[in-house]
Amino acid sequence: MTTLSADFLQKKRAPSVDTSIENYTPDPSRLKIKIYSDGADKAAMLEMYANPLVSGFTTNPTHMRKSGVTNYRAFAKEVLGLIPDRPISFEVFADDFTEMEDQALEIASWGRNVIVKIPITNTRGQSSDPVLRRLAAAGVQVNVTALLTLSQVQRATECLGAGPPCKVSVFAGRIADTGRDPVPMMAAAVDLLRPYPNLELIWASPRELLNVFQADAIGCHIITATTDILKKLNLIGKDLSGYSLETVKMFYDDAQKAGYHLLPHRDIDGGFAAD
Repeated sequence: MTTLSADFLQKKRAPSVDTSIENYTPDPSRLKIKIYSDGADKAAMLEMYANPLVSGFTTNPTHMRKSGVTNYRAFAKEVLGLIPDRPISFEVFADDFTEMEDQALEIASWGRNVIVKIPITNTRGQSSDPVLRRLAAAGVQVNVTALLTLSQVQRATECLGAGPPCKVSVFAGRIADTGRDPVPMMAAAVDLLRPYPNLELIWASPRELLNVFQADAIGCHIITATTDILKKLNLIGKDLSGYSLETVKMFYDDAQKAGYHLLPHRDIDGGFAAD
């Protein structure tokens, strides 16, 4: 009978480990996608304006309310005065389509770098297609927003494809929130926009920095991201072993600062047990 050596058994038990993926370092300088900062905090917007990786901005009424904006027009015009040379999207907030169109025309008049955000429907689920068509015909740069289906993307291309430069914002992050992988849908959306050189696809509402590289890999034109995500750009390529140690130290330091303690005491067998 053949006797297997301990060394042989150990080699059979130990799986091979491919460490190439953890040593891969993404290079932000090779990104083709444009990064837009998403939010309405003026100080954060100016901080991102100083970042050469950020080439545009998007806002919405929810961001504005969260940032304490009370005068929509005054805020927008102040921001446009501070950021005059990069595209900024401001969203209408009317629900009636006639009023929505009037608001869009006024917002568009505030600056050449203004893009007007129009939701794909109103709150009653009625299609905003007629408004999109009229605005495109009037030469208004539109960012059609809150899209989550490919049929909505198709409709948007049909409405805006013959107009000026426009954006189509698909909320990939919200798609992911439903348990669906947004990457195949976003790749299909890229294909739907391909015949229209005036249209750019926005990967909206990303949930993590990785989404920037996913969006870039499928040929998405733009990704919007909040300041919290954009501040993670300095983590790109960070050594994972060093990052692991930083994480351990964070847990330890926070436990010390909180004053946590568990005093050990001997059990009847002479071992130790926690309180």
